[in-house]
Formats: sequence, C-alpha cells, structure tokens
Amino acid sequence: MAANGGHIRDYSKGVHLSKKPQLPLVTVNTTAGTASEMTVFAIITNQQDQTKYPVVDKHFTPIIAVNDSELMVAMPKFLTATTGMDALTHAVEAYVSTAATPITDASAIKAIELIVNNLEAVVTNGQDREARDAMQYGEYLAGMAFSNASLGYVHSMAHQLGGVYDLSHGLCNAILLAEVSRFNAKQVPERFVDIAKAMGIDTAAMTQEQAVNAALEAIDALSEKVGTKQRLADLGVTEDKLAFMAQNALNDACSLTNPRKASLEEIVNIFKARM
Repeated sequence: MAANGGHIRDYSKGVHLSKKPQLPLVTVNTTAGTASEMTVFAIITNQQDQTKYPVVDKHFTPIIAVNDSELMVAMPKFLTATTGMDALTHAVEAYVSTAATPITDASAIKAIELIVNNLEAVVTNGQDREARDAMQYGEYLAGMAFSNASLGYVHSMAHQLGGVYDLSHGLCNAILLAEVSRFNAKQVPERFVDIAKAMGIDTAAMTQEQAVNAALEAIDALSEKVGTKQRLADLGVTEDKLAFMAQNALNDACSLTNPRKASLEEIVNIFKARM
C-alpha cells in the first residue's frame, strides 16, 4: 500500500494487480510452515463480513528471506505441528494443481519427503536442529511450489474456517487435507500414487487405488501422530455455517487451480465428513 496506494481490498479481485514494487523487504522466518517469507501470497481477514481471502501479487515477494533454525527451537509443539502440516498441504496441493509444472513438481515432491521424514521428530524434540533445518528446506520448497502453481480446495475451505471461527490455519489444513485429497484423487489418481511414494510407501505391489488409499491413510496417520487430527465440531464449528463457508470457498482464488471442480453441495459434504 505504501508504494501503490488504495486499500488492500482493491487487490483481491484478481492476481498481480499492483503496478509498482513494494518497499524493499527483508523477511526473517520464525515458523517452518507458511513460507510467507518468500511467496507471492498474502492472506487478509475481513472481520466485518467474516471472510479470509488470499491476495496474490508478484510484488509481495521479499528481496531477501532468512531461515535460521535457531529461531525455531522454542516453538511450542502444537505450533510446530500445525505449521508443519500447513507446509505439507502446500506441497500436496501444488503437486495436484492444474497449474503444476515440472519445476513445481520437483519442489513439491522433495518438500513432501522432507516434511514427512522430519515433522514428527521436531514435534517430539524441538531442539533437534538437524530436523528443524530439514523442515525449513521442506517448507521453503513447498512455498516455491505453491507460489508458482497455486493451491486448491483445502486452502480455500481452511480460509473460511479461519474467517468465521478464527481457527488455526495449519490445523484447518491438517483436518481437511486427506478428505479433499480423497475428492481430488478421483480426477488425478496418478498424482497421489507419486505422493504415496514420496511419503515412503512401497507401492510396487499395489494397484493404483491401493496406492492412493495408502497416501490418504498416511496423511491422516501423520496428522494423528503430531496431534492435529481433530474434528471440526469439537472446535466449535456448526453445520448452520457450512453453506456460507462453502460458497465463499468456491469464490476463493485458491479454488481456481483445484484439479476437480466441486459443487456447493460437494464442498459442504467435505466439511461434514470432518465434523
């Protein structure tokens, strides 16, 4: 806004709408999750109408991003878990995005490998600097992937839970990731076979359907191990808000690159499956 003027809402109805670069920005990351230190995304909460939405603009990208695991060793376990699951969601959604490319694919798959192999370790022992370093590389690579390939319904739905109920974004992603992936796998099953392999699953003797199911089960299993496999109803979410949130999710920019298009009823049913 300092360089371009107007109101932040002016930049939410499209992508790359600003005309001038922002003021020089150096970012220092303190969580291994959002990749906000290096992406083209910013997330805005409008408290008046209870909406939370992404603003996408190349001029958000900082000139320098600093990641130092020393700044992360004191993160609480739950924050470590939720931000880590956020990073995993970035990688999975970028990999199945309709805008994916070989470059984003490579970043996403390596991110999945790093996160799956290290998230439980950093939740268990926050002082594990080697695992913290690996998580930083994982979240950064996931950021590279989704900053170029964008995201999907997990994020567009999680934004609504954050806007209406002020819930942790990473926790919402963790709750929704396997269920949205189950919906998307009907469109791009081969992509979820790749994700299964990246998660360390031996798929050689499996059918495609078995490999897909193994990937979904592994996502939920990791979420349970780190304490983020929860039910929406237990967090205060009520069914009377589901249609409102589903409609806003379909209008969210992240929905544009989801590999399978959903109806309002289908989005509501995904929410219900995690109630």
